[in-house]
Amino acid sequence: MMRFGVVFALALNTVREAVRNKVLYALLFFAVLMIGSGSLVSSLSYVERERILQDVGLAAIRFFGVAIAIFIGIQLVHREVDRRTVYTILSKPISRGQFLVGKFAGLTLTIWLQTACMALAFTAISLAAGAPIAWQHLAFLLLLAGELALVVAIATLFSSFTTPILAAFFTGGLWMVGQLTRDLRSIGANSDVPSLRFMTEALFRALPDLRSFDLASEAAHLLPVSTSDVLLPLLYGLGYTTLILMAAVAIFERRDFR
Repeated sequence: MMRFGVVFALALNTVREAVRNKVLYALLFFAVLMIGSGSLVSSLSYVERERILQDVGLAAIRFFGVAIAIFIGIQLVHREVDRRTVYTILSKPISRGQFLVGKFAGLTLTIWLQTACMALAFTAISLAAGAPIAWQHLAFLLLLAGELALVVAIATLFSSFTTPILAAFFTGGLWMVGQLTRDLRSIGANSDVPSLRFMTEALFRALPDLRSFDLASEAAHLLPVSTSDVLLPLLYGLGYTTLILMAAVAIFERRDFR
């Protein structure tokens, strides 16, 4: 049975450990630098400067958010095993499932805090340049938070049974494939080969549809965004993240640390 007090304590401890990671601050610095570079890029154009500035800024937030999620997530279990602290933790009345979920929650919270810092920098630079901030930008950030939680869950899954290098490769690869699942389904739908149509549709159903979390274009162009455009992807992400974590816990419960 999941004890939420234990999970919460593990999550807070994970946050404290993560914020001491110097590489995390290096990635955050480059993210803010990239967001700020949008002002320079937009100054080279005579039209739609605000849109160009925000396109660059939103792309930087998403790219570095995913990079941080993968970088931190792949070390989820390996660091504890490598330092032998996992044996001390699991010797207490804490199940492996609670340990893994607590780590996931802490890393997700850490990444959300990093994303909030990038969002504040983006807002300040946009307002200083006269670019508007609207509901679409909040919708973009909410969906990005859901996407990053899903990426952390995927990294948690792979880190539960493989090395950090392979976990990074698998997580990054799955994230990139998740951007293309809709295109794969469209290719299959236009094919005359029934087996190809079935395969692409099956892949679309099985693999994460990460394109549904991307509202960068709507935010930069201030296009209409309804509540369902935000809620439905968030519910989809919650369900998919839950399934991934259940698989990760099942694998981690059977892992031999010897």
